[in-house]
Amino acid sequence: MKFVHPLALACLFTSLVLLITSCSLPLHQTKQNTNKSIEPTVAYTYLKQLVSPTEGIGAREAGTKEEKKTASYIRANFEKFGYRVSEQNFSFNSRKMVGESQNIIAELGDPTKPTIILGAHYDSTAMKSGSMGATDNGAGVAAMLAIAEALADKIPENYNIRFIAFGAEEIGLQGSNYYVVDLLENKKLGNIAAMINFDTIAGGDKVYVHSAHSTPYKRCKSGKYNSEPSIRNALLTASINILGENNKYVIHPDYEGYPEGVTGSWSDHASFSCAGIPIAYVESTNFAINGKHGFDGYSQSTTEQLWTCFDQENSTACDKKAEKNWGNIWHTKYDTLEKLNNIFPGRVEKQLGNNVKVLIELLSDPDKYLPVK
Repeated sequence: MKFVHPLALACLFTSLVLLITSCSLPLHQTKQNTNKSIEPTVAYTYLKQLVSPTEGIGAREAGTKEEKKTASYIRANFEKFGYRVSEQNFSFNSRKMVGESQNIIAELGDPTKPTIILGAHYDSTAMKSGSMGATDNGAGVAAMLAIAEALADKIPENYNIRFIAFGAEEIGLQGSNYYVVDLLENKKLGNIAAMINFDTIAGGDKVYVHSAHSTPYKRCKSGKYNSEPSIRNALLTASINILGENNKYVIHPDYEGYPEGVTGSWSDHASFSCAGIPIAYVESTNFAINGKHGFDGYSQSTTEQLWTCFDQENSTACDKKAEKNWGNIWHTKYDTLEKLNNIFPGRVEKQLGNNVKVLIELLSDPDKYLPVK
């Protein structure tokens, strides 16, 4: 891989340690952070290395060499942090394509203890439209890496924390489906206490936390469905403690088809809820927008740049038949770090940092937030 290091010359001639540590470093060589107060900056650095076409990998579509390169990048960082890392290879045959991908799995604790999974898919989509997958889902992976780095010396006593980077999510949740089926077949599902899904956690107007829909997802093939909100509520409480009432995670109100605080089956959490595991799904979007198919959270922002014409008074398109953009970031030309920073200066980095802080709080001391069983 080739990277641009605009500060390299300055670093060569300076003797100031602070400046040296702030210089751009090659992929896999970001200096390990020991100052927990700058973790948000670390997450943002990972994001650039993942999604920038000039400083990192860029688009990472399922089954491509770029997706494989991203898996190697994630694995190398987990190993650098000191985690036990395994790679779970799988083949897929979806309606869109046939190919191969992999899940990257990392943990430090005792896997026989109740295990909390933090998962994020690392593939992207819509490259032909100009998407680099910054919000979907470079942001989720970048935050996961920063959290893993911070937790390397904070493994909780009574829980095991497992990080999973899922491959081929964009073509039918292939990686998470394969992982859950493997757990079922090998009778290893019993000690999974909860799954937290990071998907599109930065970029949208608000950062929500959801539980699984109260009605079982149609994709589920067994009767073990779980929609209880314990892990969602734990994250909400942690966000209040760390970010305060004004910046806490949002629980969306009741909308037609989506009761309060629940979400659909369009991301990796669905594979786990279908297997009977309580889930929480963190995403940045805007459920208050009356989008193309109603109040479903698919329109991520009210900003006029993301609409052909937005009706502020009614929070919908001025003309639903004529609207082309619908406030969408994911799967569009707007899903690049450059465009997001231009439209929302500072938003992505702030939301990344907030998510990192909340998850460090929860995962370093789950007993503080999860109900006693």
